[in-house]
Amino acid sequence: MSSVPSDSPFFRLAHRRARTAVLRSGLALGILLGAACSENEATTPTLHWYVFDEPSGAFRAAAQVCTEGAGGAYRIEMNPLPTDADQQREQLVRRLAAEDNGIDIIGMDVIWTAEFAEAGWILPWSVETARGVTEGRLAAPVESASYGGRLWGVPFTTNAQLLWYRTDRVTHPPTTWDEMMDMAEALGDTGTIEAQGERYEGLTVFFTSLLASAGGSVLEQGSPQPGGVASAEERFGQGVALPPDPVREALRIMHRLATSPASEPSLDRAREDQARLAFEAGGASFMVNYTYVWPSARENAPGVAEHMGWARWPGVATDRPSRVTVGGINLGVGAFSTHAALAFRAAECLASVENQRLAAARGGLPPTWASLYDEEEVRKTFPFADLLRETLQDAVQRPKTPLYSDVSLAISHTLHPMSAIRPNEDLQRLREAVIRALRSEGLL
Repeated sequence: MSSVPSDSPFFRLAHRRARTAVLRSGLALGILLGAACSENEATTPTLHWYVFDEPSGAFRAAAQVCTEGAGGAYRIEMNPLPTDADQQREQLVRRLAAEDNGIDIIGMDVIWTAEFAEAGWILPWSVETARGVTEGRLAAPVESASYGGRLWGVPFTTNAQLLWYRTDRVTHPPTTWDEMMDMAEALGDTGTIEAQGERYEGLTVFFTSLLASAGGSVLEQGSPQPGGVASAEERFGQGVALPPDPVREALRIMHRLATSPASEPSLDRAREDQARLAFEAGGASFMVNYTYVWPSARENAPGVAEHMGWARWPGVATDRPSRVTVGGINLGVGAFSTHAALAFRAAECLASVENQRLAAARGGLPPTWASLYDEEEVRKTFPFADLLRETLQDAVQRPKTPLYSDVSLAISHTLHPMSAIRPNEDLQRLREAVIRALRSEGLL
């Protein structure tokens, strides 16, 4: 058999033709495969999940787990929202008010339930399904997802503030705010108390928790029924509560903290993260904050974490345990979704035991499943699991009203700065501000 030299023009031409044939066949195969993939993607509904951009990747991993487990019934695409809750709400409200059908699953802050339900922006869970997705979960997160006798979201993550303190500076944690301020003032320069005093949602949380710990509430807790009549009090089945003695006690404590030598000088501008950073710097001995501060200190300030203890949020009186507000995220289904039935299935999957276990281990997000607090893996992440569960079992809701945003603004604007609080005078100012908010008057 004769051979053709590789450097001959004939060989080069034959090589080019052979390569062209291979490329053409590869291109044809690619087109066929691409068409098959496009056809497959086109027939698999994409569910858009809007939720804050959780940094550990736990939410994205949950979306992937549920997509793979759906067997081609749907795929979940996570659409990240800003970290700030107010910015999250603003983006969602604009799109939902425009009846955006591209919002299938919503990671809802617990304070949005009544507003979103009353506005018709989310769909209620059926009685049968609601029973299944709430069984075995902590009561406070379930209540945060409920409104008007219906369930509007499946509880996904939860949270509550604890007291964090330096075990190398105090022999035992204080049980009341007054005791803590006495201890902090006695410590001098290292006795600083880190709290949240800026004019924002955190200040409303602070006041609501103090008020509940003193035996009071912002609103009378009836059974709000969506829709209907003109009067806010009648429409939502609630009037202003704000009992005088508990309010005065809560305001007294806030004023004492703000004017105490143990107060953080920048208290009027402090949020959760400013408190965390200041505590990690080592100058503070006490801090009220959420559980994320524990893994943060272990990573960023191991010397502080070594002497970091935890206890129940301080009470108002020695004979009454503290009660703090519950936080977290519930998963709701957008009312204008074109794949609502699939979205309910996907939301249930996202909030499953497995995915909550993942969110706890990877993201440090407390689960809503009660049984997970007994698991070794979760207790490794939360060595204070028993305390956290106990706190959540006694947790209270922030005012459950569709006008919550206005009510919260009324509280935080009236009580800021805390150093200017006058308990007797501000009791009436606060009551008037909340009444105006419930009537949608004098928007702030």
